[in-house]
Parts: sequence; structure tokens; C-alpha cells
Amino acid sequence: MVTSPKPSIWRQQLARWQGIRQQWQQRHIPIAVKLAIILTLLISSGMLLLGLAIVTNQTTILKNQIHDFGQAVVSQLADSSKELLLSDDILSLMVVSSNLGSNKGILGAVIYSEKGEPVASSGILPQEDIISLYQRSEKKQGDSAAIEWQLQKNASASIDVISFATPIRFQNLIVGHALVTFSKELMDESLTQTIHAIIGVTLFMIVLGIITAYFLGKRLSRPIHHLMHASQAIHDGNYDYRIHEQRNDEIGYLIGAFNKMANGLLEKSQVENAFSRFVSPNVAKQIMENLDQVQLGGEHVNATALFADIAGFTSMSEKMTSEEIARLLNEYFGYISEASRLYHGTIDKYMGDCAMIIFGAPLEDAQHQFNAVACAILIQRLIKRLNIEREKQGKITIDFRIGINSGEMLAGNLGAHERMQYTVVGESVNLAARLHSTAQRGQIAVTDYFVKNTDIQWNIIAHRSETLQLRGISEKVTTYIITDIKAPYSEQIDAQLDVILSKAEVA
Repeated sequence: MVTSPKPSIWRQQLARWQGIRQQWQQRHIPIAVKLAIILTLLISSGMLLLGLAIVTNQTTILKNQIHDFGQAVVSQLADSSKELLLSDDILSLMVVSSNLGSNKGILGAVIYSEKGEPVASSGILPQEDIISLYQRSEKKQGDSAAIEWQLQKNASASIDVISFATPIRFQNLIVGHALVTFSKELMDESLTQTIHAIIGVTLFMIVLGIITAYFLGKRLSRPIHHLMHASQAIHDGNYDYRIHEQRNDEIGYLIGAFNKMANGLLEKSQVENAFSRFVSPNVAKQIMENLDQVQLGGEHVNATALFADIAGFTSMSEKMTSEEIARLLNEYFGYISEASRLYHGTIDKYMGDCAMIIFGAPLEDAQHQFNAVACAILIQRLIKRLNIEREKQGKITIDFRIGINSGEMLAGNLGAHERMQYTVVGESVNLAARLHSTAQRGQIAVTDYFVKNTDIQWNIIAHRSETLQLRGISEKVTTYIITDIKAPYSEQIDAQLDVILSKAEVA
């Protein structure tokens, strides 16, 4: 037995139509087109209904006029034939009927006797007797009647005609009947011309409505397009974008509100940019995104602290002016900031000639220890390259001492409600500060616990230095000096070094 494939075909067709519907729903249709379609449908529907009402009304009026005209003609024939019929003046009756039948549009005129027999006629004569015609009448007006019938011109052709009949009365006695037959072709032609004229006007108004709706839709949607382009510009970070159109309606109020919002975003961006120059960009972003939740407090995190300062800075500064010292510090702190950015570090603070960098806070970083080491090596290599240029220029060389330590520390907003600062504190931070003071020029000092960490011990090159009793640290600390990082990370640092120096040369 073969299974019918129809259900499967139906499912495929259903899926196909659903896919087409989803595509149409996802397509972007301009609001000008939507407005034009809506206005066109409204105008077209209104004009079609109006045209239909006018055609129906005009058809009724025209038919009534035709019937009134036919009734008036046959009544006139009856009045003209009344005395002639009583006097049995057949010749005059023939003349009257002949004169009437010669008019354009009148196919025939007949005068019947009291018994319904034709007395005088001209043109066509209905095959039925007058009594049968009265009985077949669909529209009567008093004793008068209108009868529609077909005149057979030949074996294959016929025309539609309408006959109007009325009794001929004399002193409330019926002395005969009058009948006039008209061709419906002229009446139908007149009615058709009227209908065509109305349809033409209706179509013209619909076309005019479509054109008007399109341009009106474009005009109404123009400010919406301006708002759309403006919102896209704001989304792209162009907070200087403004809409300069002046309107005194709801859209005008919306434009004004948008411009105010853009001003607010511009001010917020300027504040954030300025703020990020005084604190770390990561901290600035976190604060700006949670303005309602800025409060004192912190949390324990596992992070790495790096301290770096200029060796022999005190004696060096005695030989330099304040402007030279400021220029020197700004230059080197700029390099340190770029190095920390490359390895997801956060500049916690600058303390004289010392920079404190945090890795793993405020943004969590699973590789904060490795990133701190890589950043320190990048800084030392930068200093060596810069010293080569300083020697060529006859300037004194600069050397940095760096201390690194990781562990649990308290990170958060510390200080007072009126003046707080995001920072990290704890024994791990203090140890990093003490380590950098024990390092010599160009060295990176760490503890043995740091070097033996399984996350980084396979990627660094270090040698044991000495065991020291550091101030503020209860137990003695065995220190190591990190001299390099293994491939391929070493080559990556060299490439970053070239990029940083090339940017500095362009600037």
C-alpha cells in the first residue's frame, strides 16, 4: 500500500508560506510608503463608495426622467387623440400618430379603440394586445404603464424597447388607449455616458489621491527620518548631531526633546572622558554606569598589584627644573598607561614618580598574574629603548624598579562619603610595594610563591635573589628577579613595543 504524499506536500507549502510571511514581516518598509498606502486606501475606498453612490443615484434619476418623459409623451398623445377618437376622425388620428412617430428615438405610436383594437398607428406595433401589455407592465403610475420588451429585427438580432401606455379618458370614461414605443438604445447610451463620466472622475480622484498621499506621506515622515538618522548618529557616538527643523506640533516637541537628550549625552560623554583622565577608564566606566550605587565599601578579590618607580629619582630631580620633571614624568607615565592598557591593567594611582597598577580588579581577569608580568617586561623593554634615544640626545638615562605580588586584597571605594577613591588594600598590596623598593635598576622583583604559581611558572624566566626581612611583613620573604618571558609571548611583547614607539613618533 502506497502512502499518500499529500500531508507532506501540505506541510511543505505551509512552511513555505510561513517563511514568506516572516520575510515580509522582517523587511524594512519606510513609513512614507506605509502612510501612502493607508491614505491611498482611505481615499480610494471613499471615492469608490462615493462613485458607487453617485452612479446608483444618477441611474435612478435618469431612469425616472426617462419614465417621466415617456409618460408625458403618451399623455400628450392621449390628450391630442381624445376628441378625434370620439368623433371617429381616423384620418386626423393617423396624422397625429404619424407626426409623433417621426420623432427621433420614438419607434412607434399607436391609438387603440375602447375595445383595444388599433385605430391609428405609425412605426412598430406591438404583437400583444393592449390588455396583455397592461398586465405585463412592471412599473405603473396611476392608470399609465411602462412595458419593456424586445423587438426582433431579424432572425439573429433584436433590440430592447420600452412602451408607455395610458388610457384615453373623457368624463371619467375610457374611450381608448394611447401607446408610444421608444428605443432603449439611446436611453442606455445616455445612461452609459453618465456612468462613464462618473467613473472617469472617480478614477481621476483616486489617482490624484494616490499622488497626494505619496507626497503627503513623504512630508509627514520627513521629520521621522531626521529622528532616525539622528538616533543612528547618537548610537555611533556622534553626540554633536542636532536636528535644526522648527515645528509647532508634537513632532516639534519630540525634536526638542531629542536635542536636549543629545546635549545631555554630550555632557555625560565629556564628563566621562575628563573623569577617565583622573581615574582608570575601567573605574570611570563602572562608576558612570552605576551612579546611583556609588557608595563606600569593597569586596575581597584575588588580584595582582604592580608598583613601578624611577630609581634614583630624588637625586635626579635636584638637577632638573619643575617643568622638566613634570614633562619627564608625564612622558613615562604615558608609556606605562599604554602598557597597562594592553594587558588589562588598571592604573590605581600615581604617587610622585611611582605608578601603582592593579590586574584583576575592578574587572575580573583569570590571567591577572601573567598579564602583570608581561606588562612589567614591556615597561622595562620600553625604558631600554628610550634610554638609547636619550643617550643619543645627551640626556640622562632613566631606570625603573618594579615589584609584583598577587593574592587576596580588598578592592572598592574607600575614604569618606564626601571624598572617596577606588583602590585596593591589604597585605598582598603592601608586599608588592616593599618588593619594588628592594629591586635594583631595571629589575622586576617577586616572591618565591609568585614564581612557583602553576599558572605562570612555565612561561617566565627568573632567578633567585635573596631572603629579606621586609618592613611591615612578619615573615622573611625569598625574592626572585624575573628577567624575561618565554616564547611566543616574548616576540609578542617586541611587536607591541614597536607599535607603541611608532605611535609616539607620530604624535
